[in-house]
This record gives sequence, structure tokens and C-alpha cells, in this order.
Amino acid sequence: MPELPEVETVRRGLVPAMEGAHFTKVEAHRPDLRWPLPKNFAGHLQGQEVVSLGRRGKYLLADLSSQEVLIMHLGMSGTFRVRHGCAETPIGEFHHPRAKPGTHDHVVFHMSNGATITFSDPRRFGFMKLIARDKLEDEPSLRALGPEPLGNAFDGAMLAQACAGKKTSLKAALSDQHVVAGLGNIYVCEALYRAHLSPKRGASTLATRTGHPQPRADALVQAIRDVLEEALRAGGTTLRNHRLTDGELGYFQHAFRVYDREGQPCMTPGCGGTVRRIVQSGRSTFYCPQCQR
Repeated sequence: MPELPEVETVRRGLVPAMEGAHFTKVEAHRPDLRWPLPKNFAGHLQGQEVVSLGRRGKYLLADLSSQEVLIMHLGMSGTFRVRHGCAETPIGEFHHPRAKPGTHDHVVFHMSNGATITFSDPRRFGFMKLIARDKLEDEPSLRALGPEPLGNAFDGAMLAQACAGKKTSLKAALSDQHVVAGLGNIYVCEALYRAHLSPKRGASTLATRTGHPQPRADALVQAIRDVLEEALRAGGTTLRNHRLTDGELGYFQHAFRVYDREGQPCMTPGCGGTVRRIVQSGRSTFYCPQCQR
């Protein structure tokens, strides 16, 4: 599933095509994705202006002139493609071939600025919802989300407080969207590696007995920020289905230090350890047992 850097990369690619433009025509090629599309979805959107396009965790939020918000989620395999006439919109400095149109193109937005935006999702785990703006805080998908890891308020004290008293592993806690929004398997593994913390370590060890942050909490927050910002600069990670909105691939997978490197030497200078793979909560975890404690 795309994580925060992938979703933010998609948002940035969609902004020039959506913000300030109106839906002139909307095609819904099927009545449902993960869940049924809103009633009269295409007709309801037609004529509406996209005032702004934001993100919360892994969700894209299009603020509409109708005082509603279009919530879009990529699911496991969802992608957006943007076309202006016959030309693709360039997003970053990427040069891999674009994803080709196919039978999984489920929703198409035709915008007043000439852009055509196509949502494709082979596995149909993505979804689109329309929510009244003043009801957004009550939306189940959003109301319990934790802090944004790149937000100014996110620090060691906030993370330690969220993990205090938890009996789960540090890997499980960071993967919990209630603790911190937008992180998933890949970036949790990478952040824990950079902070030299074992994914098997108890989450509660980020806090002292009085609830204050341990130094390792501050180190982990910095590692989370570093890995996300590096991934954003690279345009996100491509694993199987993720594409940028112009069909190009993200390059961060070439900078993995631990993820998907089972059996390879640890990249920490002087460590001498070997990357190991274990399974936690049904997901692969990659770490170095030598330098991650």
C-alpha cells in the first residue's frame, strides 16, 4: 500500500491539474471501488471547482466549491495519471515508461483546464467519498488519525506519550495510524534502522516511567523525518504498482538501507552484521540484529 511519501508525491502531481479547475465531465466506469461510489457521483461533481487539494495521512482531500470534500484513497494498487491533450504532465525528474491505460481505469475526471485525470485500480481497494466539509472531523477514516510525522508538532515527547504503556512492539506501534499517520511497513523499517532501534523492542521503552521521552524517542522522530523527506525528494517508492501521476517511477527503492535486503551486509559503518527478515503482524520486517537494539 502506498505510504505517506507516495501519496504526497501524487498530491503534488495532481495540484496543477486540479486546483482552481472545475470538473467539466466525470466518468465512473463502475458503480463501486472498495465501497460503492456516492449516489450520482459523476453528476454531483460536474461543475464543481477544486478549491484546494490536501492530504491527511494516506488520504487525498479535494476541497470543493460545494462545501464538500472529496476523499480519495489509493488502496493497494491505485494510481492516478494526468494528461494534457496528447502530452503527459512532467512530475519530477523521472524517465521510466508510464503506466499504460487499461481495463482497470475506473474513474476519469475531465477538468476545465484541459487536464484529464484517470484513476486506475486493479485490485479495487481504493475508494472515493464525498463528505460535507463541516462533518470532516467525524469521518471514521480520518478522526482517529495520529499526528502528521512531518508536522511541526510531531516530536519525541508526542511519540513517547502515544507509546507510553503500550504492550506492542515498536514496529507495531509505528505502523498504527492512531499513533502516527502515514507510516507503513517500508518506512517504519527504514526509520528504525536509522535510529538503531530493534523492531522487536517494546514501544513503551520510548518513555520513562513518568512518561517523559527517552533520548531514543527524539532519535526515532528525527529518523522518521529524514527517511520521509528523502523519499519525497526521490518521488516515493515503486513496489509493484506505485507510479507518479505522469506514469513515472519513484526512485527511493534504490536508497533502501535495510528493507528487502535480507542476507546482505548491514550498511552501518563498522557494524559487520547481516540484515535479517522476520514476520510481525503478518508483514515482513527487515532489520540488523547487530546494531538495532
